[in-house]
Amino acid sequence: MMERHLKLSALGLLLFFAAWETLARSGIAHALLVPPPSRVPEALMTEIDAGIWFKMIGRSFVHYAFGLLAGSLLGIAMGTTAAIWPRLAAATEWVVRLLRPIPAIAWIPFAIIWFGVTETAASFIIAITVFWLNFFASYAAVRSVDKDLLEMARAFGQGDLWPRLAKVLLPAASPGILAGFRSGLGQGWMSVVAAEMFGIPGVGLRMMEASGLLATHVVVLYMLTIAALYGLSDSCFVLLQKGCWHGSVDFTHRPRRRFRPRTRGRAGAGRHRFKGTER
Repeated sequence: MMERHLKLSALGLLLFFAAWETLARSGIAHALLVPPPSRVPEALMTEIDAGIWFKMIGRSFVHYAFGLLAGSLLGIAMGTTAAIWPRLAAATEWVVRLLRPIPAIAWIPFAIIWFGVTETAASFIIAITVFWLNFFASYAAVRSVDKDLLEMARAFGQGDLWPRLAKVLLPAASPGILAGFRSGLGQGWMSVVAAEMFGIPGVGLRMMEASGLLATHVVVLYMLTIAALYGLSDSCFVLLQKGCWHGSVDFTHRPRRRFRPRTRGRAGAGRHRFKGTER
């Protein structure tokens, strides 16, 4: 079944590129506006020979890694803290509603003012994008932990904050927290272009330079590069997650015991007397 799914996915991708190539060469759309995908390998070899492709990927990966780690750690920490203390969540509720709708690209002027045209500014934009995903995912995951687990922890002497957090809350909420982190992997790469478009060396700046020269096939090359980098990072995360969770205990589902009702009262006594009489 899995092999069939992979074959269908590969077939759909091939059909997509075939339709794209046909559209670009049919004359319906100008080849400069819609470059055919057959020009991408040529652009890739040109960029590699010039030493640009690996350099741009390396610079963007540095921005991406620092922004992803900073935004994820802060988002998980603050989301978990707000979930543990409802008063803090209530105090920051309207602040969160005020700041959440602001897109990361709107912070570019402040990033330039605060950090200058530096790599720190690019990491700051990426961190803002990733922060909210991890914040809400962690908050929802911790709030949804079964209350019976917390009561059980108190019964076994683990009612203090740190033991309860380390032994109950985080293990039980980890699937939701990791799901938010995985979403941040993709959103981080999506914000790389916006984070670098104001002069920070990287994939985004190279795309802006190519578009200014109407080298649209180079733009498509780096668009596909971002997609490939996201696919690679997501696949590595999934493999790492499977390796870490192999054989681990699932805290989110607890087995339910079925109790048989005991017969009490006169009916039960009569039934036993009846059986005894038969004997």
